[in-house]
Amino acid sequence: MANVAIRKPALAGRLGGSATVRLTTAPAASRVALRAPAESLAALSSALGLSVPTTPKTSSRAGARSALWLGPDEWLVIDDAGADLMAAFSGAGTLHSATDVSHRNVAIIVSGPGAEATLLAGCPQDLSLSSFPVGAASRTVFGKAEIVLFRKEEDAFRVECWRSFSDYVFGLLNEAAEDAGH
Repeated sequence: MANVAIRKPALAGRLGGSATVRLTTAPAASRVALRAPAESLAALSSALGLSVPTTPKTSSRAGARSALWLGPDEWLVIDDAGADLMAAFSGAGTLHSATDVSHRNVAIIVSGPGAEATLLAGCPQDLSLSSFPVGAASRTVFGKAEIVLFRKEEDAFRVECWRSFSDYVFGLLNEAAEDAGH
């Protein structure tokens, strides 16, 4: 993971929400954009210590590490403990492309009973539990920004966005949270 200690994190110290929604910034994490053919997934799963998902809109987790399916040969791998994901990939011994995007992304945690309503203010996707259950992940939009949305719990979502859009996404989430609280 790139050294995040030398740069002030985007959204550092920002909190938001309402009576029914809490917005917090997630701590710095290691993130890798992974591309690989199906034949490489067994070796990559072994190297990561989790099963790389192959079903659309799903994820897999092991400890602090998650792999989110984004496309037929594309995943976002996140390690909340900040482990060196690139070292894990370098020992995989199989065809793949792994790019460290730790500095590019910022995560906002949207939690509470109004979390789903808050996200629906800017996301066109059906986020009901039947359509987007716990563990679901998807690349989508929030307002005018591309995000990766990950449902971690029934009433908690992780919103991954590019740091350059983080003020916009956080501000829009905060306005939506205030509306959801009424």
